[in-house]
Amino acid sequence: MSRVDDDERLLRGASFGAVAQAYAEHRPDYPGTAVRWCLAPVGSDVSRLRVLDLGAGTGKLTALLTALGADVTAVEPDPAMLAELRRVLPAVNALPGSAEGIPVPDGSVDAVLCGQAMHWFNLEVALPEIARVLVRGGVLAGLWNSDDDRVDWVAGLQAAARGAGSRALTAWRTQSAYYGVGEFAPALFGPTDRAEFPNAQLRTARSLVATIATHSRVLVMTPAERADLLAGVTDYLAGRPETANGEFTVPMITSALRAVRL
Repeated sequence: MSRVDDDERLLRGASFGAVAQAYAEHRPDYPGTAVRWCLAPVGSDVSRLRVLDLGAGTGKLTALLTALGADVTAVEPDPAMLAELRRVLPAVNALPGSAEGIPVPDGSVDAVLCGQAMHWFNLEVALPEIARVLVRGGVLAGLWNSDDDRVDWVAGLQAAARGAGSRALTAWRTQSAYYGVGEFAPALFGPTDRAEFPNAQLRTARSLVATIATHSRVLVMTPAERADLLAGVTDYLAGRPETANGEFTVPMITSALRAVRL
């Protein structure tokens, strides 16, 4: 699969603001182990680090970085998503801006982290801009949550959702060019390291359907298409013993990439 083309990227990337509160409520967060791994090249004492959460959305990653003690600046282009972030995290310095135009000075941050966001960037423009705001020796890292479709019922969920929900782990591993994440720009960054972290999420059938409804492929469907897809997912979950009754655990994996600014 190729990277999201420009027209699709703009259309889908602009779709999240309409569901900002649902996104904040239902989307999975990130494991602390993954974030610490991302930051390790610039030190183990997170409280000493200036971290930019780029494409911060409603603040899923921002909240964790703040809890770990980092000095966090969040940058988000969508006004509704940014408003939700500011509502949930009023003490955070949260700015309007994009990966292609970051509103912070040169060399002002030790790390740039991107949670479920880097695939929306125009990387040809964004990577030099990210390098501009990083100190030399600073780290750029991206994190993505994937459904662990090595589990049988999760693979069935992927089929029921027609690939419109969380990306499957096997797709992440075999189609990572979709995210434009081979090596980061080699003139600006060192080799790209990769790691995976378990990130199981507690859900009910209703909350899992609500989570799937916040994904961009679903958001850009017609109302009839969206209703048909979500009804099919609901029927699938009702028919599986793992998910038919009450709460259950969705096995997810957080995949992380990092590279050091040269």
